[in-house]
This record gives sequence, structure tokens and C-alpha cells, in this order.
Amino acid sequence: MATLLCAFVLSRLDYCNSILSGSPNYIIEKLQRVQNHAARLIFRSSKHDHITPLLQTLHWLPVQQRIQFKISTLCFRNFDLSSPSYLSDLLDVYSPSRSLRSSADTRLFRIPSARTKTYGQRTFSYQAPSIWNQLPHSLRHSTSMQSFKTSLKTHLFPH
Repeated sequence: MATLLCAFVLSRLDYCNSILSGSPNYIIEKLQRVQNHAARLIFRSSKHDHITPLLQTLHWLPVQQRIQFKISTLCFRNFDLSSPSYLSDLLDVYSPSRSLRSSADTRLFRIPSARTKTYGQRTFSYQAPSIWNQLPHSLRHSTSMQSFKTSLKTHLFPH
């Protein structure tokens, strides 16, 4: 049952979910309800049971964290040079014009200015650097994609 739900439900939740970054909460909440219902189906629990322990048992990140996970892995691929050119063209590596304390960190992106909150701050070129730059230094400087994904999932998992 879990395999079927992962194949048919989670794959749909994860497909192009990076475009949902910055979306209003009511959209994310609708998707979260779908994921919660899938978890309840697996465990055959009632709708009144708390969902967090079920998601933790399945090792499923909530939808908002799944979106952050996807965007962060796309950013890591930019530094790994395995990112598609259409995405790497949207991301500018931060390089200060003068010597600063942050100059030593070579894995930061420049956050572009945005005129509007509704459209400008919802774009990939704004959301990706914002999410990436908020990650801890040790995460941004991971040596491999596998270690990055493992550490990132641990970092994003709700405690």
C-alpha cells in the first residue's frame, strides 16, 4: 500500500513542486491534506488521529519542506555543475565588491530585488537564493549530493 501511494500520490506532489514556492498558504494546505490522507490510508488511522507521528514514521517531509528540499537540491546542482543551463542562468553567485566577512563563503547566491511580493518574490530566481542562503554553512558546503540530501532532510524534518 505504501509503495502504491508513494508512486501515485507523492510523485504527483513532488512533480514541479518548486514552482509552488512562495505560494499562498491555502494552496500548500490543500496539498498537505492530500499527503495527510495518504499517510492515514497507509496506517488505516482515523481523521482525528494526529498526523505528525505518522509522517515521521514514513519519513515524509511536509509539503512546504518538500518544496524547500527540491529547490535546495537544484541550487546544490548549480555548484556541482550538473544543473541545467536554463536554471543556472537564473542564479547569480554572490561576490561582494569589497572584502567582507561573508567573502569567505563562496556558496551564496545574490538575491535579486523584487518589486512586488505577489509576483516578483514568487519567482524561482528570487525564492531559490533566499532558501539556499538560509541553509547552515555546513549544509551548503557538503561534498556530495548524497550527503547533502541526507543532511538537508534531517535539517528540514520537523522536530
